Amino acid sequence: MARMAEPVAESVIEVRDVSTTLGGRSIHRGLSLSVARGEVIALIGGSGTGKSVLLREIIGLLRPRTGSIDLFGQSVLDSSGEQMNLLRRRFGVLFQDGALFSSLTVEDNVATPLFEHTNLPHAICRQLARLKLALVGLAPDVAARQPSTLSGGMRKRVALARALALDPELLFLDEPTSGLDPISARAFDALIRLLADSLGLTVFLVTHDLDTLFSIIDRVIVLADGRVLGSGTVAELRHIDDPWLNDYFAARASEGETRHGT
Repeated sequence: MARMAEPVAESVIEVRDVSTTLGGRSIHRGLSLSVARGEVIALIGGSGTGKSVLLREIIGLLRPRTGSIDLFGQSVLDSSGEQMNLLRRRFGVLFQDGALFSSLTVEDNVATPLFEHTNLPHAICRQLARLKLALVGLAPDVAARQPSTLSGGMRKRVALARALALDPELLFLDEPTSGLDPISARAFDALIRLLADSLGLTVFLVTHDLDTLFSIIDRVIVLADGRVLGSGTVAELRHIDDPWLNDYFAARASEGETRHGT
C-alpha cells in the first residue's frame, strides 16, 4: 500500500526577496523566509541586521524597496487600508517598550483594540480586557492602576494582554524580555510558551536572549548580511561556521561557567 503524503503545514508568513534601504544604507538584500502555522519562531542577528525593521515590514508599518510579504496568504504590500485593518485583527503585536498609553488605566489600555475594532459596548470591552489580564497572570486589582505604577515585568504582561485582546492567530513580539531581570524574563518566556500551546498561536519573536532560544523556541532564523544565514533548531545552527554565530553561542557557554563558578 502506498504511503500517504505528510500534510503540508499552512504558511502564515511568507517573505520573498525583500530588499530594504534606510537612510541610504542597505538593510535587507533579497531576504526570504517562511513561518508555518503553530510554530514558535525566534529571529536573531547582530545589531543593525534589520530584525525589528523586518517585523515592522511584515505588519505593514514599513515598506521594503522590493520583494513581497504575505500574511495568511494575503499580500501586505498590495493591501488597501481597509484590508490591512482586517488583517490586523488576526495578529497581535508586543513592541519592545510595551508602548502602553500612559494616560489610560491598565484596563483601558487592554480594551483599546476592542474599542477600535469591534462594535461591542464599552462595558463588555472592559470585561473582556479583565479576562485577558487574568490570562497573562495579573491580579484583578491591576486593572485600575496606571502603567507608571507597574514593574517592568507587569508592564510587559499588560502589553501582552493587549496584543491578545482580539484573539489573534499570530503574535509578534519585539525583544519581549529586554529590560527584565532573569527571573521575570524566564517567567515571561514560560507564559509565552503556555499561551502558544494552549491557544494554538503562531509566534514570531525578535530576541537577543539566549535563554529564550534554549527554553521555548521551535525554530531559530538567523539574519546576517541582509539575508537569512540559517534556519533550524539551536542544535542545527551550532553547525554553521559563522563568526557572529560562534560568538553568540560562546556567550551561552561563558554564562554557564560563570553561574557554576568555574
